[in-house]
Amino acid sequence: MSQLLSLETPRHARPVRLRTERGVFAALDVPPAGHAPVRGTALLVPGFMGSKEDFLPMLPALSAGGLRVVAVDCRGQYETGDASPAPSYAQGDLVRDLVAVTRSLGAGPVHLLGHSYGGGLVRAAVIATQGDPSLWASATLMNFGPASVSSWQRERLNMLLSVIESMPLAEIWPFVRSKDASVPEDVERFLEKRWVSNSPRQLAAVAQHMLDEADTTSDLARSAVPLLVVSGTPDETWDPDGVERMARQLGSAFVRIEGGGHSPNVHMPDEAASALLAFWLTRQGAAAA
Repeated sequence: MSQLLSLETPRHARPVRLRTERGVFAALDVPPAGHAPVRGTALLVPGFMGSKEDFLPMLPALSAGGLRVVAVDCRGQYETGDASPAPSYAQGDLVRDLVAVTRSLGAGPVHLLGHSYGGGLVRAAVIATQGDPSLWASATLMNFGPASVSSWQRERLNMLLSVIESMPLAEIWPFVRSKDASVPEDVERFLEKRWVSNSPRQLAAVAQHMLDEADTTSDLARSAVPLLVVSGTPDETWDPDGVERMARQLGSAFVRIEGGGHSPNVHMPDEAASALLAFWLTRQGAAAA
């Protein structure tokens, strides 16, 4: 499950509705701090049961580094909802959503980052577009592994799939909520609100995607898009050693963040942001506004 410890939001972050050819998507749009020139644009894609708010802890540092950062709720997540009539949650359709969102930004190629399941969408998007340099300045996979999730997570996903069609999300919440006593009450209330705002169809579809995920590392490796793999540890969803082996197979840059857990964007945000800025700001073809 996506994790959060704070809802603190940069004062210059703007909640926006991105109107695209694929529908309307909720996002946070954060320009560089202090009206500095834009040194690149990053599009952040959350994981399963997550939302744009998962990236709040990193936004100040990324903004201070000169990045315009756009964090989005994907189709079926939190404030986006279905995005358009008769929605499809097939992975190919979710990938087409990312392409449409990217084009709607009008920023040229973006630095695309996906956390957890969002990493799977990022990988699929780069492969589906053949690494189109007009879309992607780089691609980052954060705590995403080469194929299906761990056996422990498979059990949880199968349990969710067994009840999601017969139980309201509000009744499922006690079984999926974080048991971390350090989560503040306001964050706990937000997490519950976010959970019940999700589309049950989206949750079921994405749970199945995670169970069925195939290893397409070799396909991504053929892309010319600059790649970064970030691995927070410890992680019970994808084995960090397997993530590092994937990075070697990709020939990508690799950063391991000890103590970052499954969500280094939350638990070690300064370290995660520093690694991202070091990578993004040295890439040729960085997105510009």
